[in-house]
Amino acid sequence: PEISNASVCPVDAKEELLNECEGIWKQMEECQSKLMLLEKETLPSDVKVRQLMMQVKALTAEYNQWQKRSPEIISTNPDVLLALGMEELQKVKNDLEMVLSVLKLKNKQLEEDLKREQQWHEEQEQLLDLLNGLEEETKTQVEQLSKKRAFHELRSKTLKLKVYKETILNALGEFLEEHFPLPEKGKTAKKK
Repeated sequence: PEISNASVCPVDAKEELLNECEGIWKQMEECQSKLMLLEKETLPSDVKVRQLMMQVKALTAEYNQWQKRSPEIISTNPDVLLALGMEELQKVKNDLEMVLSVLKLKNKQLEEDLKREQQWHEEQEQLLDLLNGLEEETKTQVEQLSKKRAFHELRSKTLKLKVYKETILNALGEFLEEHFPLPEKGKTAKKK
């Protein structure tokens, strides 16, 4: 919900707050003038140094007291307090709206990045599946080629053995014919 300053803070409350601030300002001016009077007094240098050291100690102690002290309420008027509270709430609301818009922008960017990463992941998985299929296909082709090669090698060895067998049988036939001729029946000779 929107916070409206006009309806919450009446003019009397603002004037009262300004009057209180002016009163505090006057007290500060009086303290300042007292300090100026103290500085103007002429004292011997030893006494001046001691006095300054005591002032430093007093100011340090006062500073420590202010640090320990909780903040005082500026005014007891509920209208003033309400106006200050509403102003602070408006600041916090504006800061939170800015943080929200930044976070929405970051979320949108992260969603886009996630979509791109998912798409890239899917493409990589498809590529991996394709490569696995090609690997299987290649393995199958290599196995078939190796089987064909082994078959061709066996076939060529068989043919060589047949040729070698023929050669040996012819040589054996010639050897037998030369050293052990067949008996002749009549005048025709048969080779077996």
